[in-house]
Amino acid sequence: MSSPTGPAAGLPVRMPRPRQPGRHRRPEPVVAPEGAPAFVLAVPGTPGPAIRSLAEEVVSIARSELPGLDGRIGYLDGDDAEYPTLQSVLAHAAQERTARWELARAAGSEEPAPDGPVAVVVPLLAGPDSALLRRIRLALNESRTAAELTDVLGPHPLLAEALHVRLSESGLARADRARLFTVATAADGIILASVGGEDAAQAAGITGMLLAARLAVPVMAAALDQEGAIAATAEQLRSSGSTQLALAPYLIGPELEEGLLASAAAEAGCAAAEPLGAYPAIGKLALQMYANALGIRTQQPSGTPSR
Repeated sequence: MSSPTGPAAGLPVRMPRPRQPGRHRRPEPVVAPEGAPAFVLAVPGTPGPAIRSLAEEVVSIARSELPGLDGRIGYLDGDDAEYPTLQSVLAHAAQERTARWELARAAGSEEPAPDGPVAVVVPLLAGPDSALLRRIRLALNESRTAAELTDVLGPHPLLAEALHVRLSESGLARADRARLFTVATAADGIILASVGGEDAAQAAGITGMLLAARLAVPVMAAALDQEGAIAATAEQLRSSGSTQLALAPYLIGPELEEGLLASAAAEAGCAAAEPLGAYPAIGKLALQMYANALGIRTQQPSGTPSR
């Protein structure tokens, strides 16, 4: 028996095992380096409460993946009152960095003036849109700050996963092909809808191939803003044997003009899933763009294997 102060004589004492290095050891958490540039999410579209909530959720996901991240939101069509413009967000980040350095100098620091980018700007776009990207570059120039612009978020397997989830949420695809159940409204042909013209549709086609592999149905990409493209794609899918189509927006949401998705679905004669929105993969991919630009090693986001 053990006494109140410890085990009885002769009984073994359980000692904590030392931490062992190796592949089963939990990796140390990664945090943002001190003084790292701001992470600025460039948000297209007319800002409003819904768009702000979506953008804030994306930044929140990025912060949860990289604690200490200085995450900010700049709107292409902001008003600098409730919705700060991208230019003003970048200018403010530059002013804050200069102020911190001046305070440190006044306190006796001999650190040289800060160098490198003030911010890394990540477009909230799943695919390329030349008109919106041109406006983002113009905003960077007008801010007169040293900011670096990353590429858009796609193509990536995580976006194919997000499209699959949105389709299943709308009853337009099976959530899991391995399970023996049916969805009466499941589509046998998918129109992957993008904005940004033919170039954007071609880029979306890469993610479309990944989505087709997940769903085992044909997927064809078309641009919502290209006249007649959605109807022509729907006709092509039907002529190849698809009878029940679905429209899957390869869009996050803010870049989508109001009413455009509904009119495209009517044009194709099919139902449409919701845009990607603040699906967790969006925040993770946005952070990865930031980390890649700075050479910060974070856990690489990876797609869930097709089931």
